[in-house]
Amino acid sequence: MSDYRIRAAVEADAPEMADMFLEHISANPEYISHGEMQMGVATGSFPFGELKAEPSLRAREIWLRYILSHINADGWAKVFTILSDPDSDDGSVIAFCVVSIQSDEGSKYGMVCDVLVKDSFRGLGLGSHLLDKAVEWLHSQGINEIYLESGKNNHSAHAFFRKRGFAQVSEIFKLGK
Repeated sequence: MSDYRIRAAVEADAPEMADMFLEHISANPEYISHGEMQMGVATGSFPFGELKAEPSLRAREIWLRYILSHINADGWAKVFTILSDPDSDDGSVIAFCVVSIQSDEGSKYGMVCDVLVKDSFRGLGLGSHLLDKAVEWLHSQGINEIYLESGKNNHSAHAFFRKRGFAQVSEIFKLGK
């Protein structure tokens, strides 16, 4: 991570992030969780009783609106990026993390929505530093309960999150007609 710096995402980053996200879920459908299906970014079918997830036809358009709402959030969300050129804001996005503050009638809690690092930059500690920055931001907002979701078969991400102190608390089921 030595030469890379984390910065808040700006609107100009959104199209590149949307392309990066769509490319990743197209090549790695195990990344897709119920969140992507609920928001319409992905679809899920159940041939032979097993989930087959894939990006929806409107995935880029929907995700672009989603990420812009998080970039422009008024204190309830934050998007952190790492650029390929650590010395300027002109580099391409090579990693990002989306985090939000939510509430469901109880106390507020944090949600790590996405952590994504381009394949060619994995293993450099970028994901760890983004996750640390997200947790630090949530703590600075007075949030101590932090959750995340991950695709059912995204085993490498599960191991990554466990190494960083997260523990599985539930499983999500979808009616497979």
